[in-house]
Amino acid sequence: MEILQALFFPPEQPGGVSSMIPYVQERFNKAGWPMEMFSLPKRLRGKGQEEVTFNTFDVAQFAGNPIVDKYVQTYRDYIWWTRMRIKRSYDLIHAHHPIAALAMKKLYPETPLVMTIHSSYERELILNGKIQPDGPEHRFLTSIYGELEETVDRLLTVSESFRNYMVPYIQRPDEVKVIANGYDERRFKPISHENAVPQLITVCRLVPAKGLDILLHACADLKQRGFNFVLHIIGDGPIREELEQLAVELELYDDIIFYGYMLHPEEFMPFFDVFVLPSRAEAFGSVFAEAALCWLALVGTDVGGISEQIEDGVNGLLVPPDQPAALADALEKVLSDPTYRYNLARAGWEKAKKAYSLTRVISELKQVYTEACPNTK
Repeated sequence: MEILQALFFPPEQPGGVSSMIPYVQERFNKAGWPMEMFSLPKRLRGKGQEEVTFNTFDVAQFAGNPIVDKYVQTYRDYIWWTRMRIKRSYDLIHAHHPIAALAMKKLYPETPLVMTIHSSYERELILNGKIQPDGPEHRFLTSIYGELEETVDRLLTVSESFRNYMVPYIQRPDEVKVIANGYDERRFKPISHENAVPQLITVCRLVPAKGLDILLHACADLKQRGFNFVLHIIGDGPIREELEQLAVELELYDDIIFYGYMLHPEEFMPFFDVFVLPSRAEAFGSVFAEAALCWLALVGTDVGGISEQIEDGVNGLLVPPDQPAALADALEKVLSDPTYRYNLARAGWEKAKKAYSLTRVISELKQVYTEACPNTK
């Protein structure tokens, strides 16, 4: 069976897809299942002129909205680029973004197409203050779920939480299969170390949805309680300057290191003690599994896929979103008791090895692919 993995941007971009798909490709190729990757160049814009229509709703009602128009134009560009670059057929296409899925099915309607929904663009836009709930952009983006359900041959997602999130927007949620992300253990090498001052680390895009403002306020609280620590922030984004200014205002700037974007943070992560990310929403939260495989104690918010990875008090700590005092209390627990921190990290590592192994993902994907192409070997 020859398979095409259709991504949105190239796999060097940060995120769960980039953390997994290149390693999935490597495993499938070694097993004799030829697999290629395809994506849209990040700088390609405004090339496509295709007329866009959807089967389940009228896109014309959203015409003139800047966010919708940009989304539709990107869809046109993906079609244009695919026509330009792909000159052969595949037995199956596995898409990892709605635009990739819809474009591929339009161009190759007879090819079985599996689609994994990894995240919610509309929820991210709402949390980042870009759109309003129930506004036109929100209605357009949530309508895409129904379009995908009618268009693709098999719909997957990465957590039970996200499948539940989609329930209002699709007709057959029970048919959506959950395959949690998995990771190649060879990438993660826990390192025995002792830090005189506890080292906290977070890895994410610097956007409001990740809750780093809450983290900084929690760290200011910890400092007032007399705790020493260093917070390492890996990632970049539109609110970096705002976060740096907040660190200054909270008298934290000397306790924080802003690194900017890093391609392989897992190579850096094992030298730290605690991974913390107070996201306001996460479909899965790949970076928690990656941090667990690096043997770090986990502290996260009780939202989405994070709460499916962490059992509070067993393999990490969960706190409500948008509550800096609760986050400070959780961080105090892991900073004040190294033995407790170690036990949480060990339990997190054991669960991540078992639940988020790449071998498990490969096995589940082979089953899905075989069901989609029963007559192809």
